Amino acid sequence: MSASQSMRQSQACFNTEPLEQVCVHTVTNNNITNKSNYRNFEYGVLQDRVLNTYRLMHTYQTVEFVKRKISQWVPCLRAEMTVMEALQALDHLVDESDPDVDFPNSFHAYQTAEGIRSVHRSLDWLHLVGLLHDIGKILSIWGEPQWCVVGDTYPVGCRFQESIVYRNNTFADNPDLKDTRYSSLCGIYEPNCGLEKVMMSWGHDEYLYNVLKTNGCKLPEEGLYIIRYHSFYPWHTKGDYMHLCNHKDLNMLQWVKEFNKFDLYTKNEDLPDIKKLQPYYQQLIDKYCPGKLRW
Repeated sequence: MSASQSMRQSQACFNTEPLEQVCVHTVTNNNITNKSNYRNFEYGVLQDRVLNTYRLMHTYQTVEFVKRKISQWVPCLRAEMTVMEALQALDHLVDESDPDVDFPNSFHAYQTAEGIRSVHRSLDWLHLVGLLHDIGKILSIWGEPQWCVVGDTYPVGCRFQESIVYRNNTFADNPDLKDTRYSSLCGIYEPNCGLEKVMMSWGHDEYLYNVLKTNGCKLPEEGLYIIRYHSFYPWHTKGDYMHLCNHKDLNMLQWVKEFNKFDLYTKNEDLPDIKKLQPYYQQLIDKYCPGKLRW
């Protein structure tokens, strides 16, 4: 059964109400009742930290910087470890770009996975995507500054769109802003070239995608696609950059949007019992990403 067929089957199991409403009910049961409270980049106790992370990101993430990071990290020569070992490393990481929570990222991994599991019960690969989608943030444990690991991603090499967080007050010192090669709507890319041909700002999405590909992990293409673009909020939430998309991207968009409901709206202070959940997710790791992986 294909991933698309599985999704239709999963939706059919909840045909008493639209899937969007099911997701709302799921997060409500986790004491999350107001979606407008999420991704608030205007005010809140964490705003100074968040703004500073994005200011550094938007200053130093250039085409040349991204090329260097691809050369440094895509060969996956840093370490060998299991997925569970990488996930446990996130016990020591708090995402400085996140305005919503201030607890270790490993808890968010289980919250996301369990939210997906409660709705899409038959899609075990999607449960696993929920668990591991952020483990590329291990780059920060290894010394990379958070501004090139966490946060929303966006294309480099073309005009920075207004849909990017803090677009109007954080890009002034980015040298690419003054480079005419990158000033047009498409920049160095062809219209509808496909996102796979577009360089994104460097971060945990692209890194983990390459780790999983390099190690031959058996997640379906939809799962790998979600991992690669789940932080691309200017696209999947704001509807921007469609001029760079091809048919594959537009077809995959439904999966990224569906995943985002759980990535975002399961965040809350009711932290999961990780030890209780580990056996279920370990069997999924053994099925799709077994053994030690190259990182």
